[in-house]
Amino acid sequence: MHKLRGRAMSRAWLHPTVLLCLYGFCCNFRPSEPFLTAFLMGPDKNLTDTEVVNEIYPVWTYSYLILLLPVFLATDYLCYKPVLILQAVSFVVTYSILMKGQGVLVMQLLEVCFGVATATDVAYYAYIYSVVERGCYQRVTGLCRSAALLGSAMGSLVGQFLVSVGHVPLLYLVVVTLATSCVAFLAPWFLPMPSRSLFFHEGSVPQDQPCPDPAVCTRLVEKGTTGLNVEMVVNFVQCFSRRPLLAWSVWWALSTCGYFQVINYAQVLWEKILPSKEFEIYNGYVETISTLLGALAAFGVSFVRVSWAVWGELALCMFSVVIAVAVYLMHAVRNIWVCYSSYVLFRATYMLLVTIATYQIAANLSMRRYALVFGVNTFIALLLQTLLTVIVVDSAGLGLDIFPQFLIYSSYFAAIAFVFLLAGVFKVARCCSEESETDSTTRLLINVSTFLSTH
Repeated sequence: MHKLRGRAMSRAWLHPTVLLCLYGFCCNFRPSEPFLTAFLMGPDKNLTDTEVVNEIYPVWTYSYLILLLPVFLATDYLCYKPVLILQAVSFVVTYSILMKGQGVLVMQLLEVCFGVATATDVAYYAYIYSVVERGCYQRVTGLCRSAALLGSAMGSLVGQFLVSVGHVPLLYLVVVTLATSCVAFLAPWFLPMPSRSLFFHEGSVPQDQPCPDPAVCTRLVEKGTTGLNVEMVVNFVQCFSRRPLLAWSVWWALSTCGYFQVINYAQVLWEKILPSKEFEIYNGYVETISTLLGALAAFGVSFVRVSWAVWGELALCMFSVVIAVAVYLMHAVRNIWVCYSSYVLFRATYMLLVTIATYQIAANLSMRRYALVFGVNTFIALLLQTLLTVIVVDSAGLGLDIFPQFLIYSSYFAAIAFVFLLAGVFKVARCCSEESETDSTTRLLINVSTFLSTH
């Protein structure tokens, strides 16, 4: 009987996982991605660097921020599959516009469509938990994330080969990306429709569960807030009242903001240093290496044994310094190989740390609370990124050139390192003080015990 049940569970997780991995691979297989800036500023679109940096790229940040919360709720309410289909449609529309569209306004529309695609990315990572048993979570998570990373790395590598070896025009890379997006569009239609979700449709989970914090619930009910809103607020309060979780969440939100800014505008920096119209560029190799090294670092961290509860803040400080130095070198040393190497170091370090942060946050949380924390952290990161974009990048703000921008991003990561240096020193000092007090108390008890036994 147990063997039959095991085989049934195997079949249950295998079908949706294979389809979702295929979808994730095809969606992230984008040969045109490493050459997007060169394509926009090349003869096909003939846009200026000011139009690309200060007028077009910021639209993605604004769209992502505006869409994130409603899409997060709609994803859960609609049980993921319809939102996955919407994401697939968004990718097809995005690359269709990129292939045929002309002008700043049309490219801004493209960024809105891409904002829809990235905002709906939560459906990709959340869908699988609604159709497989909890015991399969670790396996399917690893497979889905690996498929997405492999698709990204392979897409960048193929794009570089087509450009360097085949001397293929950049427009053809967009055509290949559109073709893989069309293949990806087919996969979600064959996925099974979930019968439960994390918040709105809980399936077999009882709806009359006791409130995890009666005092908070009572206050909310007195104010007229009931049901799902009570539960989400209580979960939010309980999660972020834990100091370790709060520290990792703060780093995640702050650093993700800076990470988005750097990867969004790195190609513009490379284009300034080594114009694609005059020289051969190697953006595809750089994206491939950085993705694979980041994935390797994320995998290797599972074998590292560190007391993150004690040394977590100092580790975040140290690695944030590495990130700040890498971004500063991209600003200060106007050499393309230094920029490429610094970018690889930057991405690998961030992916290492964000993996640790993910594990530390998720270790003691249910999947529901993890989804809530992930959503809140991402929203805060995007809110900060929007402020940074409005002030530094957007033509309505300072509209700075790309090199001063990277100096600001480097200073931003240095400020994060300083904050966690203070937090780490305070924690270590407090731990040492508590150990000292414990030792003093132990010695006192031993002395008292010795005195009483001798008298």
